[in-house]
Parts: sequence; C-alpha cells; structure tokens
Amino acid sequence: MSFYRPGRRHRRGCCCCRLCIWTTIAVFILLLLAAAAAALFYVVYRPHRPSFSVTSFRLGYLSIAPSGVKSKFSLTVTTWNPNKKLVYVYSPIDVTVLASDITIGKGDIPAFIHGKRNSIVLKSSATNSSQPLGSETLTKLKAAIKAKTGVSLKLRLDSKAKVKAGSFKTPMIGVRVICDGIRAVIPASGKARPVVSIADAICEVKTLIKIWKPTFLF
Repeated sequence: MSFYRPGRRHRRGCCCCRLCIWTTIAVFILLLLAAAAAALFYVVYRPHRPSFSVTSFRLGYLSIAPSGVKSKFSLTVTTWNPNKKLVYVYSPIDVTVLASDITIGKGDIPAFIHGKRNSIVLKSSATNSSQPLGSETLTKLKAAIKAKTGVSLKLRLDSKAKVKAGSFKTPMIGVRVICDGIRAVIPASGKARPVVSIADAICEVKTLIKIWKPTFLF
C-alpha cells in the first residue's frame, strides 16, 4: 500500500519561494549600490555634458536628379568640455547632412581626446553620390530646395565616447549630436554660389544606450 506525502511538495515550494526572495533582495542591493555609486560620482565630479556648435558651414554644390544626389559640404564644429575633472575620449565621428530627413552628404571626423575645460575645433567635408532616388523622395527634395526661405538642413554627428577621471574609465557610450536651424538658399540659375546661414543653428547632445536591440536616446 502506498501513502500520499504532501509535505515534500510543500518543502519544494518553500525552497523555490526562498530562492526568489533572496534573488530579489540581491538585485535590490545591487541597484542600491549602483545608485549610491552614481550619486557619489555626481557629488565628486559634478559631470556636465559637452556642448557643440556649428561655426562654419559651406555648400560647394548640390545637384539632385533621378540618378541620385551629388553634393559637397565643408563644415566646422566647435565642442566645449565644461568639466574640471573629466576628460572625454571620442571614437571617430560619422557626419551626416540631411534635408527633409534625406541624406544628402556623408563625411567623418577622426577620433580625439577632449581635455578638461577645453574647446576643440573639428573640421570635416561631406560628399554624396547616392543610389537612384525614388519619385516620391525626388519630389520631396526638389520642393524643399525651391522654397523661398531656403532648404532646411540638419547636421548629425554619431560617435562613441568614454569618460576618464584619473584612473577611472567608463565604458564606451553612444553619443549623437543633432544640429538644427541651418538654412541654405540655392540659386535656380546654378551660376551663383549657394548661401548657407547658421545664425539659428542649435545643437543638442544625446546619449544612446542599447538594451539588447532597441536603442534609447537620453
């Protein structure tokens, strides 16, 4: 004759419950330690994001046809590190020029180290000879260029950077700089040089954090 012993299943359930509780406690403690370390880092170093500004932007030529976009830009960006104790280490920067969110120029800026309380002038040239354009994209670009107030351009800088404070180093974090407010007036004749205004250009710095596949901007 066999007997039913419910006590064993109950003990197994208790063990699983205890494991979940201890795991939760351990995760909570790790989160508290991470928060405390972040708070201590902020108190000691008072970190501030670097600032970027467009100081020069020239358009050599811009030709749009069904066969693609042909363009040439030369630009200068100045970046300022306001921190007294932090150094930024940048990977090479990908430069993208957009009109109506369509890429019309690509370039790059070499890797560099940005010292404390220091400004650095970054120069780049961007060119483009893209694949054939679809009719919708072509119409959108032509309409933007023919606008009386000029075509609105956007400058995007994508890179990775880490922060150094003495012997302490952070992992590489994605950085994206978006500069809006650039306007270019392109004469219809094609003989006069295009005029680019950066008087209203404003740059915003964002950090990109990847959690598995999605990318989050902060």
